[in-house]
Amino acid sequence: MQVPERVPKPPPWASQLLSVGVTGTNGKTTTTRWVAAALGAVATPVVRGTTVGFFLDETRLDVSKDFAGFMEAMHACASKGGRYAALELTSEALARGFARAWPCKVGVFTNLTHDHLDAHGSPEHYLASKAQLFIGLAEGGTAVLNAADASSSLLRDVVPQGVSVRTYAVPSRGEIEGDVDILAERVDVTWSGTRVHCRAVDGLPSEISVRAVGEVYAENALAALLGAVAAGVPADVAAEAISRAEPPPGRFEVVVESPHVVVDYAHTPDAVERTVAAARAIVDAEGRGGRVIQVFGAGGRRDQAKRPRMGEAARRADVVVLTSDNAREEDPAEIARAMAQGLEGHADVRVLLDRREAIRAAVREARPDDVVLVCGKGHETEQIVGGRAEHFSDAEEARAAAEELRRPG
Repeated sequence: MQVPERVPKPPPWASQLLSVGVTGTNGKTTTTRWVAAALGAVATPVVRGTTVGFFLDETRLDVSKDFAGFMEAMHACASKGGRYAALELTSEALARGFARAWPCKVGVFTNLTHDHLDAHGSPEHYLASKAQLFIGLAEGGTAVLNAADASSSLLRDVVPQGVSVRTYAVPSRGEIEGDVDILAERVDVTWSGTRVHCRAVDGLPSEISVRAVGEVYAENALAALLGAVAAGVPADVAAEAISRAEPPPGRFEVVVESPHVVVDYAHTPDAVERTVAAARAIVDAEGRGGRVIQVFGAGGRRDQAKRPRMGEAARRADVVVLTSDNAREEDPAEIARAMAQGLEGHADVRVLLDRREAIRAAVREARPDDVVLVCGKGHETEQIVGGRAEHFSDAEEARAAAEELRRPG
């Protein structure tokens, strides 16, 4: 989101809206959606802004994806008597001064992993951009931090006086620092969703479930819960609303069953590794010898250093199919070769650069108990090749491939 160089003074109606801002590398869109669901349990309409677009409750707003469009969306909510905004905040928007232009009352941090270093130049600048959300929190606000992510200790240091800090953690993320307000002690993942058993303080729930599939969604659920509670939603009301809410499209979205074909937006090493781990855990729990077949690529003209790590992140898949993503002006074969460096020694790595054919080949090969993961594009419906954007949907291609197999003869 482009923020004007001269930050405008917020209009009088802006004080009507309490804003919860969500930042981090992975999980922002899902967490923001669930924050909005919890806020909506006590007052509607809620304005939600994500990289997918702006929404008033579940109605998409026809506004531009810039600061002018943002202000139009906020005003639409305020004019209808809305009290809350849930905002996904990218590092780029924060680096351009969004937190000065529109300070949030609550800031939520998901995690920090390798991404966007082509834009920021260094991990330090990337983190410093995220930190702007927390530096800008007003007195009486709350910072919600992931206690299992090492970057949280640095963010805690920049939280202003008069701003409280609340923490959550899922141990699979990493070593946990200090006491935690809500800790996931066990996470159960099935095809129907994810249940988190917690150790919690101050009346926070001992259990929360979500309709999304994967342990990473335990993190998103706990982050959204604390963010909503910090905004004034009763904990039990927030947990119930989050349990009913749908995950965003393209986030471990099951688009075909038997075999299961999953479309996911994972496009960072951490997100790919966790998506593969989620599928692996379900397949292993079923105990029927199912395989995980991974189909993915990496974007062109973006953060070339992460490509071998992207490949390495897929090591737990039984079959890895390297294909094209948004190659832009780069050669997809060169991108695939860089990713393959992280998969040296893997028993079954294939390169099929036509993404449509890669998806169809994986679906054709899959047995009933296998899982096909198609990662990288998720909800997106375009693929950028050269300078052209062409219609392409992973979900549509997967369903078409499955339908072909069902046709007689």
